[in-house]
Amino acid sequence: MIEIAGQQYAFGDPVVIGALIGVVLILLLFLLLILAVRRAGRSTAIAERLALEMAAIMPRVQSLSDGQQQLAGGLSHVSEAQAASQGHMLRLMEDRLAKVTETVQGNLSASAKTTALSLGELQQRLKTIDKAQDNITKLSGDVLGLQDILANKQTRGAFGEIQLRDIVANALPSDGFKLQATLGNGRRADCLIDLPNPPGPIVIDAKFPLEAYEALQVTETDAEKSAAIRAFKSSVRVHIKAIAERYIVDGETADGAIMFLPSEAVYAELHSNHSDVIQESFAARVWIVSPTTCMATLNTMRAILKDARMREQAGAIRTALRQLHRDVGLVVERAEKLNTHFNQAKADLDGIGVAAERAGKRAARLDDFDFGEESPPIEDGRVVAIVRPEP
Repeated sequence: MIEIAGQQYAFGDPVVIGALIGVVLILLLFLLLILAVRRAGRSTAIAERLALEMAAIMPRVQSLSDGQQQLAGGLSHVSEAQAASQGHMLRLMEDRLAKVTETVQGNLSASAKTTALSLGELQQRLKTIDKAQDNITKLSGDVLGLQDILANKQTRGAFGEIQLRDIVANALPSDGFKLQATLGNGRRADCLIDLPNPPGPIVIDAKFPLEAYEALQVTETDAEKSAAIRAFKSSVRVHIKAIAERYIVDGETADGAIMFLPSEAVYAELHSNHSDVIQESFAARVWIVSPTTCMATLNTMRAILKDARMREQAGAIRTALRQLHRDVGLVVERAEKLNTHFNQAKADLDGIGVAAERAGKRAARLDDFDFGEESPPIEDGRVVAIVRPEP
């Protein structure tokens, strides 16, 4: 650093460089002067020329010094302007930075709130998903349990019996059916409906040809499908024959029985694609029903039971009607007597009214009497003497 006119400059500034150049020039001039003096022995012409050159150079040196001073002043002004501009720019940058910081903080706050809300909603959705997952897991367990039940013939039969029991219990009164009833031939029926004669008690047996139906559903080739159809029909025919032989007993049951299929899909498959099997069941007097059609059939049986019980109670109803007719006759008789009493009381009330009216008229005439020497005659001919009081 170097200081010029009270202002510090670096060695690389133009002012310093110009000043150094001026100094170097002045030193060169003095060096030339010294050389000229040493060579004083030379000619006077050379000395005079040197003096003239020095005189010519001195104004230029002075001019160069003045320019350097002006340049130093200009540089000072430029430095001051640059410092002011830098201060202004710093203030602008600080203001801009403050505004940007405020905006960023506001955006961060809004983003934090939005993020918190989103996280809350996400947490609620995760809870819902967890709950749904628990339900799905439970449902999966139930489905697996149902598959285990349907995979075993004994448990599958129990499943059909339970479904049949629930449907019958909802459709019929408790004394209208029997579960696991034993017939005279020693066979035990899943359900026996106590219908009156005719048609008589009718048996409902639950059957579930699941293996044959599932094999039919998973066939891929025509040959596999034909074989599965034959197996399915054969399974249903076996059930129809067993029900007809075991649960249709002459003199004990109705002339027919019901085969309950616990699956609407199996029932629809039979009625949609295997009408020949349905016709064979009609011929064997075995009626095939599903849960839906079984409910409709049981409602019809309920109406039959209700009608039969009404007929059984017909005698008691006629007796009750006779007693009701007698009671109605007594009521009518007593009403007539009461009416007679009412008529007599009405006549008495009418007589009282007439007497009261006549008494009122007489009271009015007494109020209108003129207390003179003579008195007006009375209707019944009797005269009441009125004595004028003494004055």
